[in-house]
Amino acid sequence: MSRSGMIPCWGLFAVFFLVLSLGASPSAADIPPRNETARVARYVAHMCDWGSLATISSHDPVRGQPFANVFSVSDGPRGQSSGVIYLYLTTLEISVQDLQANSNASLTMSLAQTPYCRQEQYDPQSPLCAHIIISGSVLKVDAAEADKAKMALFSRHPEMESWPRDHDWFFAKLNITNIWVLDYFGGIKTVTPEEYYQAKP
Repeated sequence: MSRSGMIPCWGLFAVFFLVLSLGASPSAADIPPRNETARVARYVAHMCDWGSLATISSHDPVRGQPFANVFSVSDGPRGQSSGVIYLYLTTLEISVQDLQANSNASLTMSLAQTPYCRQEQYDPQSPLCAHIIISGSVLKVDAAEADKAKMALFSRHPEMESWPRDHDWFFAKLNITNIWVLDYFGGIKTVTPEEYYQAKP
């Protein structure tokens, strides 16, 4: 076979591996049954690459009030969910300064961040467009856990590796104390951290 005849074949392989690396979009068949609440929570946490993190502001003129900000997150490389929500932070960031004063925070993630809710024609506010609210405290990870956090985050957010080194980036995680799940009508459901970590997404 000529070299020119091989190019389309290699192009197809490249597309194939790109799709594998990005992971499949969630579908109705993939989402755990809604009566398996802990599994739903783990599923949403793994499918979402970012979340809205609410802190208690330490800055005027909103000092003492809720302050929400967007952060990239990961609970592990695609297909390797750990349930642990990792973040890559710098103290130059205003919300991280809030966390230095009060480490308590809540993180919201929704399948509206994926193609799923649009495909199913669910409004982001609809209970059918599953979302979770995780509360706890944000803690810097120790050296033993840093490699795991790095793999989790950089595998899904490769741009992070090129972020300015003089910003003193560090790896952190959300130490989970409470989890709420809204994935159907009838009100919000709760999951304990123990149930969450034991579930298979």
